[in-house]
Amino acid sequence: METSPILFVLNMAGAAALLIWAVRLVRTGFERAFGGQLRLWLRRSTSNRFSAALSGAGAAVLLQSSTAVAMLMAGFVSAGAIGSVAGLAIVLGADLGSAVVALILNSRLVGVTPILLLGGVLIFLRSSRRRLRQIGRIMIGLALVFLSLDLIRAASLPLVDGAGARTVMLYLANDLLTAFLLAAAFAWLVHSSVAAVLLFATLAAQGALPPLAAFAMVLGANLGGAMIALFLTWRSDIVVRRVIWANLLLRGGGAALVLWAVAGGHIPMTLLGGDAGAQALHLHLVFNAILLAVCLPLVGPITRATSVLVPDTSSIHAADQRSSALDPAVQDQPRRAYACAVRELVDMGSRIESMTRQVLPLFESFDDVVARNLQGSLEQVGSRSLDVRIYLAKVRSRDGQDDIGTRAFELSAIAMNLEAGADMIARKAVELARRKSLESLNFSEDGWRELVDFHDIVLRNVQQGIAVLMSEDVGLARELVEEKEKVRNIARDLQSRHLERLRQGLAESIETSAIHLELLRAFKSLNTSFAMIGYPLLRERGELLDSRLTGS
Repeated sequence: METSPILFVLNMAGAAALLIWAVRLVRTGFERAFGGQLRLWLRRSTSNRFSAALSGAGAAVLLQSSTAVAMLMAGFVSAGAIGSVAGLAIVLGADLGSAVVALILNSRLVGVTPILLLGGVLIFLRSSRRRLRQIGRIMIGLALVFLSLDLIRAASLPLVDGAGARTVMLYLANDLLTAFLLAAAFAWLVHSSVAAVLLFATLAAQGALPPLAAFAMVLGANLGGAMIALFLTWRSDIVVRRVIWANLLLRGGGAALVLWAVAGGHIPMTLLGGDAGAQALHLHLVFNAILLAVCLPLVGPITRATSVLVPDTSSIHAADQRSSALDPAVQDQPRRAYACAVRELVDMGSRIESMTRQVLPLFESFDDVVARNLQGSLEQVGSRSLDVRIYLAKVRSRDGQDDIGTRAFELSAIAMNLEAGADMIARKAVELARRKSLESLNFSEDGWRELVDFHDIVLRNVQQGIAVLMSEDVGLARELVEEKEKVRNIARDLQSRHLERLRQGLAESIETSAIHLELLRAFKSLNTSFAMIGYPLLRERGELLDSRLTGS
């Protein structure tokens, strides 16, 4: 067998890279195929901390990632759809769900890889339906996970017999803290604790990694997994950051405590399985299960305690003090000038996303301070929209050859659409919330749930619109424009349901009818403002006919 160090490193790196990419492929497929339904289910399953933890675990199993669930939770908490207690319960449940995923992916049936790969490719290539294609993507991803684990097993064989490799592995077994920290850094670097745990467990099962080192590295992956969400939510709302910090302290601190117990021989590892790989996976599962069982009854006091560690900041209006991305020095260089305009539009979109999150809680408890802040944000968006249009009007090519009119017009139109979307929030929706509060009205239970669900759909499309602005990805643009038609149909269906409640004579529906219908229209208009971002990309590639997608 070839034992060249360079070939060994390349084989191991390639197998690990395939594992990381395959896990992400599965997650992407689930997000694109079932993301909307998963978001609704996750948010609705928070009536108590136990159902919240269960829904978090289930979502992590489907998405193959506790980090993805943490980011969904961050969006719900920021929007006021769920509280911090439910948010922490979801994240703790997601940690357990990711441990279940690692166990499932490591225990595949013989022969399943070619079946998944063949079926997935056929479905992905032959199906024209978006959801079926994503199911094919999921099958391909699962097959590649199993294939990558086989490659890791084959590539790690030289570690068993190599003297140099044994020296390194023995050092890690004797220095568990270093192994713990290295694993945490690796899990954070690849942004997947599932992939990291599978890698360490596979190496341990092959005898390439000593059991103690494998246990330390699996525990370190828990710390690294919690760190991923911390960095991704670094600039999120204070409530979100408190939940993430609480999870980091519980998961990371708990992993360090278990590491101490493992190093001291206080845990009988033989009870966790026959070989080192199985023991490492079972340790990972048992650790997260015990962490959930111990901390779930205490999530209330824990979230209150984190307010001391993560205090409120006084820089509420820091975003208003940012400098403009519009650089006058490059207005004679159209490409660079348009890049500046796009950065400004992305920042405007992010501001509107924040406004969209803030407006819904006003319908539960009206707050004049929040309403004034939204009005101030609208003024900022309006001012910057005007700045963008003036800036684009002054863009000139040095040689007069470039066709700059079309792109400038498209970006100006996006700026005006974003301003219109902000107006729907800060003027229309806020005024509706104020009316509801002054008249002491309440939506019916079904009506309010429908509005919250519709708001969540629109918020997701707002985020997608910002992603299209940043990436100019045609696939994302097509999905965004397709969602416009779906949102129109959903709004029509919700109006019909509301009229049916009026026919039934429900007092709450009658009292709030005008507010309910106008709020639906406001959210639909906001969705349209962001859906228009995708039109220029599709029109440029001939995928639009008479303002509609070709083939639709």
